[in-house]
Amino acid sequence: MFINKGNGFSPFKISAEEKENSENRATRDYFSNLLAGQKLTKHKAAEADLKRNYKKVIEASFAITLALTVCLFQAARLFSLNVATLEKVDVIIEVADIPATQQFHKPPPPLRPSVPIPTEDESIPEDLTISLTELNLSDIPPPPAPPDEDDMIFVAYDKAPEIIGGFAALQRHLKYPRLAAHADLEGKVFVKVLVGVDGRAEKTEIIMAKPRNAGFEESAMNALRNVKWRPAQQRDKKVRVWISFPVTFKLIRS
Repeated sequence: MFINKGNGFSPFKISAEEKENSENRATRDYFSNLLAGQKLTKHKAAEADLKRNYKKVIEASFAITLALTVCLFQAARLFSLNVATLEKVDVIIEVADIPATQQFHKPPPPLRPSVPIPTEDESIPEDLTISLTELNLSDIPPPPAPPDEDDMIFVAYDKAPEIIGGFAALQRHLKYPRLAAHADLEGKVFVKVLVGVDGRAEKTEIIMAKPRNAGFEESAMNALRNVKWRPAQQRDKKVRVWISFPVTFKLIRS
């Protein structure tokens, strides 16, 4: 369906033998009645043609731009362009007398002992011969006696030592440092304890403490010395062993 020269709608057909269907006929009749008596224009309206006003728009834009430029130059003359000068600062350069760097030379290494070289001459000067010496074995002291088994410290053991009463017994002897409590500090101490065959802590050593010098070390060592230990055993025999024991200090906050 298209518009012919008479501003009317002609049938839309592919070929002359093909008939127009009912839908095309109804659409053509609808638009024919809608545009009856109206003349369809083939050209743009004057107010919608941008090319007609193109020259006027360019001239008006150029005039406005030129006027704004002149206004800006006139306004710039009203402002002062004087730059404030800074006060001159006297710069004093001091030259320091730097002593020359002294080069310390390492002393030469000592001479290596000469290596004896064998010779074919078997004669040895008399002043180089070694005189015979007599060795008296009676002056040699006897070997030391073997250490007592009770004084030996074992590293490997079948059953580790443990505190009699468990953690509750240690907690009864453990005192929170007053300085750390006032400073609201908490810490952890690793103590190395030598547990004897009689269940006493013979020696204590601090392995690590966080934080240090807050009183946690002394409190942990005193508590581990005062508790009773069940000694370690090796092959059903009590032995002396070193054991590392961690002690944690925590505040109970309400």
